[in-house]
Amino acid sequence: MKNILLCVTGSVAAYKAAELANRFTKDGHNVDVVMTDSAQEFITPLTFQSLTKNRVYTSLFEEFEPAKVQHISLAKKADLCLVAPATANIIGKIAGGIADDMATTVIMALEHAPVFLCPAMNTNMYENPIVQRNIKNLSELGYHLIEPRESRLACGDLGKGAMADVEVIVDAVRKQLLSL
Repeated sequence: MKNILLCVTGSVAAYKAAELANRFTKDGHNVDVVMTDSAQEFITPLTFQSLTKNRVYTSLFEEFEPAKVQHISLAKKADLCLVAPATANIIGKIAGGIADDMATTVIMALEHAPVFLCPAMNTNMYENPIVQRNIKNLSELGYHLIEPRESRLACGDLGKGAMADVEVIVDAVRKQLLSL
């Protein structure tokens, strides 16, 4: 059993993160979920709590165990971190070293756990040179990218930017977990 930290951000693709949490839990892994405020506009923490049987972390300042600093404890516990969906916003924050919410703070505190990013955004956003530079910089730092796919996007555009299929993400994570 491995400890997977699933960071869910604000994208319509957040519903797919519930399926990821479910799959990894059924595989026998412990899944801790951190949700940004924007993610909670798309899906509720209760969904993830029901699937993982774990508390869901939504606030940097909500300490459940006063003896522990929650973001540090989660970071130390994680064998792997999966950011799905990964918006342009969170990719930019991570690339810039910004830690202003629970998700980014935990990611900044990770010591050895590999981080997988699953971008999900409009094609124009994904192809924006700033986003591409951020992805390139993170790749050079050892972050793993699970490429988005081309599809009809939530905005109606057709292009690359839809989060990778759940099966593609599950396969990439399972392969990494086998090497740990």
